[in-house]
Amino acid sequence: MANESRPCPCDIGDRFDYGGRGQEVQVEHIKAYVCKPPASVDKAVIVIHDIFGWQLPNTRYMADMLAANGYIAICPDFFVGQEAWKPSNDWASFDNWLKTRNASKIDIEADVILKYLSEQCGAKKIGVIGFCWGGAAVHHLMLKNPLLKAGVSLYGVIRFFEDRASLLHPTFFIFAEKDDYIPLEQVTLLEQKLKQNCKVDYEVKIYPGQTHGFVHRKREDINPQDKPYIEEGRKDMINWLNKYL
Repeated sequence: MANESRPCPCDIGDRFDYGGRGQEVQVEHIKAYVCKPPASVDKAVIVIHDIFGWQLPNTRYMADMLAANGYIAICPDFFVGQEAWKPSNDWASFDNWLKTRNASKIDIEADVILKYLSEQCGAKKIGVIGFCWGGAAVHHLMLKNPLLKAGVSLYGVIRFFEDRASLLHPTFFIFAEKDDYIPLEQVTLLEQKLKQNCKVDYEVKIYPGQTHGFVHRKREDINPQDKPYIEEGRKDMINWLNKYL
């Protein structure tokens, strides 16, 4: 767990037994995990979970890290009560499982959370980050939602989208060089389309030697050679939010 007295975006690693410093709330039809900084702030970040759902300690750790950096952080259940994927599930059933959990069909939930953040939490500037499935959801929101100010998509699955480049807000894309789920040619194609069509700030960054999920990996899974890139990814994420929020 992080040293609570000296919260730092890079001096952390994740553990599955991490309990979290925030609390669970009910926002209309959505359960959510919320963590706030000690001082009152008007900046918030929506954290969109991966296939393992809103209760994954790794994701809550990242929300707590954002709070330690001065943001109201909220991790809603974007599966809205549907079961998250379990590591013990049969991967042969994954495609069917995914059909009922579409990363581009989250607009109702996003609007509910945005309303909650502005009306209940006093947030005036709101960004979004997401991992894997959530990274794809961030990409979708950056293309569609006018109320968000910035986004960070961490290893978001690109193949979900036809129109990938007409971003409304500054977006940072984090990819792993050795990602088994996102081939580098897809990343190259995304970069080409952004270069041709994107009218806002964006950055696409590939982290050498890294694999899918590296930024929110738990501490015991971090190899010494990976640690600098994991720390860099986390710093880059915070810096992007700081710049645009």
